[in-house]
Amino acid sequence: MPSQRLSVVVTRRLPDPIETRMMELFNVKLRDTDEPMTRAELAAAMQTADVLVPSLADQIDAGLIAQAGERLRLIANYGAGVDHIDVETARRRGILVSNTPGVLTDDTADMTVALILAVTRRMPEGMAQVQAGEWNGWSPTALLGGRLGGRRLGILGMGRIGQAVARRARAFGMQVHYHNRRRLRPEIEDGLEATYWESLDQMVARMDVLSINCPHTPSTFHLMNARRLGLMKKDAVIVNTSRGEVIDENALGRMVRAGDLAGAGLDVYEHGTVVNPDLKGLPNVVLLPHMGSATREGRMEMGEKVLINIKTFADGHRPPDQVVPAML
Repeated sequence: MPSQRLSVVVTRRLPDPIETRMMELFNVKLRDTDEPMTRAELAAAMQTADVLVPSLADQIDAGLIAQAGERLRLIANYGAGVDHIDVETARRRGILVSNTPGVLTDDTADMTVALILAVTRRMPEGMAQVQAGEWNGWSPTALLGGRLGGRRLGILGMGRIGQAVARRARAFGMQVHYHNRRRLRPEIEDGLEATYWESLDQMVARMDVLSINCPHTPSTFHLMNARRLGLMKKDAVIVNTSRGEVIDENALGRMVRAGDLAGAGLDVYEHGTVVNPDLKGLPNVVLLPHMGSATREGRMEMGEKVLINIKTFADGHRPPDQVVPAML
């Protein structure tokens, strides 16, 4: 790279200390508002910058990459997931892609357990009752939920976050089961007291709670389709803090409304910010605005990883968190 400072375009507002440090290190164009860039704005940024810092809301597809200028050599994603970036096309154009893995594991696992508790203990119903002034005091039979201890938790995807969920679930006395592309090493499995299922169908049919913790790939799209959702017990609940595309939301909405599932807790959705109307307005469905990673500490650590990736690249080395197609 030339000796002058890299030209960096940031597509969304980042924590102030991260933006300040970027200004100190690079020639940075920051975003004045927190509104996502339009496609035209993204194209213009990619035509002039050495480094683009996008986030989950920015769809960096093959068409945009084809318009990138010769200077663009790194897409330093602010976030761990990169399914919104065509990594293979970027690679063919000689553009590296990096991400921020690992820093949001505990935050997302915490939110997963929060959703499990919210659905099984009927917290939103209780909150609504109090807010509406309809609570008349304690009652032996009011808003009865179920305790977590003794319930079977099935984890779909046993990576860093799935394992963090398992550790938390054990503290609540839950029985941990999992399905994963590869079985964990025996010492990890034993430490988590987790039961492995090679067959996803066989696992989901026996679980009280199912947690989605796998990435979105072509092989996981609608992995929880209508047929597989139909295998779940009627008193089971499903939570998703990973990627919305893993669940067929139309089927999920129909099943919850029909009483074929006890409830659901979702922090991510199949169509981005568009929430399936069949899932709205249900007392046993908790819907959150993709806030699983929303802690001050986590967002700072994400920004620090972005800084390290760009600085390492500027120094002539491969970014430590470079993403390659084989990783996806």
